[in-house]
Amino acid sequence: MSPLLTTLQALEVELHHPGVRCDRSRLEALLHPDFHEVGRSGRSYTRQTVVNHLLATPTSPTVVSEHFTVALLSADVALLTYRSAHVGAQGDRTLHTHRASVWQATAAGWQLRYHQGTPAAEPW
Repeated sequence: MSPLLTTLQALEVELHHPGVRCDRSRLEALLHPDFHEVGRSGRSYTRQTVVNHLLATPTSPTVVSEHFTVALLSADVALLTYRSAHVGAQGDRTLHTHRASVWQATAAGWQLRYHQGTPAAEPW
């Protein structure tokens, strides 16, 4: 695994962790000021909407993510793709989703600039 893939995968997975989701300063460090998201529902979300939602949701489902790949789009922009699913109490996986995140290297470090989730047709 490349160092860039290792770094971006760790940052992406950090956003799945409930502790990060409850920490405004960490969320704001991870999300670029111009962050925008298109959720798996097709709805668009701003940075402020996402931060407010995550702070208001102290518990989150367990998320498993796999099959990460990275493509360097320019010297300071990378595309991270992967699949995710929510894990239920019985270990069942639901809400299978293809994910794409655009990360930008800034003076503050790598920040998530854009994220999109698309429902996956089949589980893995």
